[in-house]
Parts: sequence; structure tokens; C-alpha cells
Amino acid sequence: MTEPNLEGLSPLADSGAERYAASRRSILASMAVNTTLSLLQITVGYFGRSQALLADGIHTLSDLLSDFLVLFASRQSAAAADDQHPYGHRRIETAATLILGAGLTIVGIGILWRAGVRLTTGSFVTVHPATLWIALATLACKEGLFHYLMKVAREQRSQMLAANAWHTRADAATSLIGAIGISGNLLGYTFLDSLAAALVAFFIARMGLKLGYQALSELVDTGVEQEELARIRQTLVETPGVRGLHELRTRRMAGQALVDAHVLVDPRISVSEGHYIAETARKRVLTNHDVLEVMVHIDPEDDFVARPSAHLPGRAELLEHLRDLLRGELPAVERTVLHYLDGKVEAEIFLKKELLSPEALADLQERIEGRFRGDAYFRSVRLHR
Repeated sequence: MTEPNLEGLSPLADSGAERYAASRRSILASMAVNTTLSLLQITVGYFGRSQALLADGIHTLSDLLSDFLVLFASRQSAAAADDQHPYGHRRIETAATLILGAGLTIVGIGILWRAGVRLTTGSFVTVHPATLWIALATLACKEGLFHYLMKVAREQRSQMLAANAWHTRADAATSLIGAIGISGNLLGYTFLDSLAAALVAFFIARMGLKLGYQALSELVDTGVEQEELARIRQTLVETPGVRGLHELRTRRMAGQALVDAHVLVDPRISVSEGHYIAETARKRVLTNHDVLEVMVHIDPEDDFVARPSAHLPGRAELLEHLRDLLRGELPAVERTVLHYLDGKVEAEIFLKKELLSPEALADLQERIEGRFRGDAYFRSVRLHR
């Protein structure tokens, strides 16, 4: 058995409704196949005296419960975000994947246990040849269903549907075990079904553990692989206006990722330009990577290691302190821009142009500069007209 791979294939469906519709069609097809096969296996297995086919039929019947679980989870995960779930409901897919992974592990261990019992007791009966044809037909139907479900899972990039597909592959493996066991029974080699059962059961349990581990990793907010993280980082730092990047964090959600990043920009640009840079970076990541959402935080300086300006007071207190230092010497002020940088404040004061000549502005700038040397808050004050 190979491991499920959803990378580098079709793009994710554009909407939750489309994703749910595709999932629903595949699950209904799986339910129809499992219902038909379970009835045939149980009936023929009972009258044909094949315990292997009968047990496999009961196992197929139990898969209907898994199909109902997947259908419910697909519908719930397609729901829009709300107050209780601001990031949406896609983690329901992850929870369902965890349950299916656990179920797959239990199935593998159960088959292994059954094979061990057969090997130790050696109790077999002669079965009817019709049971072999039903076992082969079951194997063909389940293998075909596996490929169909995996195709849908790749198109929708759904871990949950992939888990359900591999559950179907596990069913095909158990059907193969039944076919080998029946064939061995008819040919007189009664040990073949038990040996095959033990081998395939190991792979079934291994796949279940892997799917369960992946889902559990997502539930505890494990980030994306280092290679993908490096590609996301490169996309962000190549955004025009971005001078640096720190605190890049990711976490998985239903096969996709949520991204948080702090980007450095020129500290003296406007708030609107900084917002534009952040939105540009966000759109670039959404376009070039398989992510669900991106949160970009704008920083004027690298505050990852230290936050040197955190101790400074707010705007109102700084403006009051500034008025005290200037002693009312300035004419009418239109606006004041404050730059919190490297533990100090750099102020830019814009005066009404018609009230002050360039010569008077230069004289005023020279006269007030000495008042800010050694100030606890201000590094400099620059006047503009």
C-alpha cells in the first residue's frame, strides 16, 4: 500500500458548498456499494459456510456507519464561519479523520487477531465455490470504489475523504484475504488465508496509525513542512514594500494552512500604505500557496527580540509633554505625526503654511532643537509648513 498524497494535484474547490456537494456524491456512491456488497457477502457467506466471507460482510456493513460519519462531517465542515467558529468548521473534517484513522487501526488489529486464532486452531470447513466468486466480485468493486474516492479526495484536497478512501482500500485488502482463504480452502492449502491476513493487517493498522497521527498533529496546531514554510517566507519577503519578516507561524486546518506573519516596512510611510503592503502580501500568499487565510501584521521595526518603545506613553500624554517643551511658541498646528522608533519618539509637526515664512520656520526650528536633548520621550522634533 502507498501513502495518500494530496499534493500538487487539482486546486481546492472554490466554495464550501461545492466541496460538500462533491463529498456527498462520493459518499452516497460508497454507501450504495457497501449496502449491496454486505447483503451479498452475508447471505452467500452464511449459506456457503464461509466464515471469512461472512465476517467480511459484517465488516462491510460496519463501513456504512463510517460513511454516515463522513457525510455528517462533510456537511458540518462546509458551514460558514460564525461567532462560535470564526475560522469556520473545517476542523470537523480533522476530527472525523482521526476517528476513521482509529477505526482503520482497530480493523487491522482485529484482522491480525483473527489470523492468529486461525493459525493456532487450524479449524476450517469446506466452503461452497460460489463464495469465491462473491469474494472476487467484492474485491473488484471495492478496489474500483477506492480509486473513485481517492480521485474526489485529490480534487477537493480533503484529508477526510482520503481517509475514507483508504478505509475502502482496507476493505479491499480484507476481501483479498477472504478470496485467498477461500481459494486455499478449496485447494486444500488452509494456511494461506491466515498468512495473507497477518501481512495485510499490518499495513492496514500502519495506515490507520498514520492517518490518526496526521489528524492529531493538526488538532494540536502543527505547522506546515519546512520546505513549504520556506516558500511562504520567500513569497512574503519578495512583496514590494516589505523590508523584512519575523514571527512567521502556520497551523494546519483540514489539509490547508492558516498563516500569521509580521512584516517590516518603512516606519515613516502612511498607515494606508502599510495596509496596502499587508494586503498585497496576503493576496500573494493566498494565490501562490494552498492556505485558507493569512494574517499580516505590519511592524515599523523588528520587535521579535525586544520591544524598545513599549514603555512610552500614549499620544495624548506625549502631546501634552510636547506643548510644555515648546512653551507655546508655535503658530497654529495642523497635525502632528509621531514615530515610535528604537525606544524614543520622533515628532513631525505640520504648521499652517500661510502663517510662517521659510526663514521664520528655519529660525524656529533652530531655537527649539536644544530643548529635546536628553528628553525622556522625544529624540527629535521636525517642523514643516
